[in-house]
Amino acid sequence: MANTKKIKGVIAILTGGGDVPGLNPAIRAITIRANREGFKVLGLRRGWAGITELVRDKKADNSKSYMVLTNDIVNKAGRTGGTFLHSSRTRPSHMPKANVPEHLRDSYKEEFNDLTPEIIKNLEWLGVDYLIPIGGDDTLSYGVRLYKEGVKVVAIPKTMDNDVPGTDYCIGFSTCVTRTIMMTNNLRTSAGSHERILVMEVFGRYAGFTAMLPTMAGSANRCVIPEYKFDINHLTQLMVEDRNENPSKYSVVLISEGAMFKGGDMVFENQEKDMFGHAKLGGIGDMISAEIKELSPKYNNGQRINVINQKLGYLVRGGDPDAVDSIVPMAYGNLALDLILGGFHGRLVVLKNGRYDDVPLEVVTSSKKIVNVEKYYNTERLRPHYHRFEMKPLFLMAADS
Repeated sequence: MANTKKIKGVIAILTGGGDVPGLNPAIRAITIRANREGFKVLGLRRGWAGITELVRDKKADNSKSYMVLTNDIVNKAGRTGGTFLHSSRTRPSHMPKANVPEHLRDSYKEEFNDLTPEIIKNLEWLGVDYLIPIGGDDTLSYGVRLYKEGVKVVAIPKTMDNDVPGTDYCIGFSTCVTRTIMMTNNLRTSAGSHERILVMEVFGRYAGFTAMLPTMAGSANRCVIPEYKFDINHLTQLMVEDRNENPSKYSVVLISEGAMFKGGDMVFENQEKDMFGHAKLGGIGDMISAEIKELSPKYNNGQRINVINQKLGYLVRGGDPDAVDSIVPMAYGNLALDLILGGFHGRLVVLKNGRYDDVPLEVVTSSKKIVNVEKYYNTERLRPHYHRFEMKPLFLMAADS
C-alpha cells in the first residue's frame, strides 16, 4: 500500500550574513526534527538572495533559490563549519536597481526597491508555513519586517560578535573566542622571541565582546573596544610597561575592528557599502601598530619597540565548530520546532542566564547589545574588570547588561 502520510506543513530555513561555525548543526537539527514531526523542509539558498530571485513558474529552474532538505543531506554537512545553503548580505527591502532579478526589472525601476511583496508571494508559491532565518541583527531585522507583514517567523541568532539583542549567546561566538585565544597564544612565541608588542585585530563592529572575553581569559594584557574611544598615548604607555615587566619582554593587545581613536571614527577598508549600509571595516590594527611603534621611545628610554601586527579575520570564521557551537545550535533548532509545534511564531530563540528560552522577535530591532563600559570595562587600565562572579551567565556579559 502506498505511503499516504499527510505532510503537516512546510518549513523553510535560510542563513544570512557572515558565515560562522555552527550554522550547519542548526540546519541539521531543524531538518531532522521537522522531518520526524511530519514537515517538509526547504533550504533557501544564499540568505535572502535565493528567495528574492525565485521565479514563480513550475517549469523554471529554481535550483539556485532553494532545495528540499533530507536527513541524508543534513547529516553529511551537520558536523562541518560554514553553511552549505550559502549566504549573502541581501536586503530585499532595499534592493539596488542593479541587483533586481532580471524577471522583475520591468516592475522595479527605482534606484532602491522594496521587493518584500515578491518575497511574500514567493514564500506562498512554495507553500511555506513557517520561516526560520538564522542570522545576525541585519538578517533578522528583515525577518521582523516579514513577520509584521504576516509571515510566520521563528528566528535563530548567530554572529561572531555576539551582539544580537535579547540573548546571551549567538551561534559562532564560542568558536570565535576559542580560536582568538588559540591564535593569540600561538603568536606569543614570536612576540617573545623578538621582544615585540603583539597587536591583533579581532571581530567586533559595534560590540567588543570578542576582544573582552579572550583578554579576560589571559590571552592579552589590554583590549580596545568600539564602546570606548581610546587615547593612543595611554595605550602605548600601558603596552610598553606591560612588555618591560614581562621577563620574556613582550605584551599583547586585542583590537576590536570597530575600535576608534579618541576624537576619531571607525576605520574602513573602503567606502563601498552593503545593502544594510555597512562599509567593510579594516585597518585600525595597522594604524595602532604604526602609532605604537612610533610613540614607544617616549615610554622606553628613547628606544623604539617593534610590533607584530596580525588581523585574524576569516581565520576565526572558517573550520569546524567547537563543542558549544555544536550543542547550542542543536538546542536552538529543536527549540524552534517546539515553538512551531505549539503554534507560536514571531519569536527569537535565546539563551538567558544559562537557560534556553524565547523572546519576542521585535527585540532585534528595538534595542542594541553592546558592552556596558561602566560595569565591565576599566577605561584606565583598558581591560575588562569584574567585582563579583556569582550568578553571572557563562560568557559573563548578559544580553541586558
